[in-house]
Amino acid sequence: MSTPAIVQHFNKPAAWQALKQFTNARIATGRAGSALPLAENLLFKADHAYARDAVFTPLDTDELARQLYEFNLPVYRLHSRAKNRVEYLQRPDKGRQLDDDSAASISGHPPCDIAFIIADGLSAKAVELYTMPVLQQLLPLCYGAGYNLAPFCIIRQGRVAIGDEAGMLLRAKVSTILIGERPGLSSPHSMGIYITYNPVTGLTDESRYCISNIHAAGGLTPPAAAAQAFALIQASLAAKLSGVYAKHQRQLPG
Repeated sequence: MSTPAIVQHFNKPAAWQALKQFTNARIATGRAGSALPLAENLLFKADHAYARDAVFTPLDTDELARQLYEFNLPVYRLHSRAKNRVEYLQRPDKGRQLDDDSAASISGHPPCDIAFIIADGLSAKAVELYTMPVLQQLLPLCYGAGYNLAPFCIIRQGRVAIGDEAGMLLRAKVSTILIGERPGLSSPHSMGIYITYNPVTGLTDESRYCISNIHAAGGLTPPAAAAQAFALIQASLAAKLSGVYAKHQRQLPG
């Protein structure tokens, strides 16, 4: 039986090489016998190490807080119920809840329009790299629209849903959490933004908007991410909804 033409075509190195310009996926890596060439094998191991480092490197909250003071807002440093990184990885539920001291420290805040929460997530380095470039674009838009902002919250060992509890305690109409995303072998330092109208504990993913893949290696740029976030915040405040529910009800960006 002859080899199909399409298989013959993609067995040619040049054909696979042409596709590499469209993806960071590991294609056209070549082979040495039945294995990867040594150089590709070493690159894979290096990228795997970068991804592990992204998960386990702690967030520099001192430096981030120092940078955030540029915006002349108070900064709270909070912690989830996950006491350390191992517990954070083994017990996702604890990463979704503030510990008692953190919850008490932000309770009773006057009502506001937007709460910006920053959490390490699964890539603290992504948060360190992209939080300020995004907020430097986003906050002037929020102030220009006349929105009232809550103090910043920096949360260690936090997951996405912890933004709902923080936003609820801050009495914010919209909770916006900037968080490090799960690292991949091509983008270990990627940040996401999740936007929720009327944040309360117990919400699930369909209640939130998500802006993903904010990173320098071919991802969404901070100015583009800030523009999208502002459009979604405005749309959420206008519709008094966010996530899947709002998209079903009317044509919203994202």
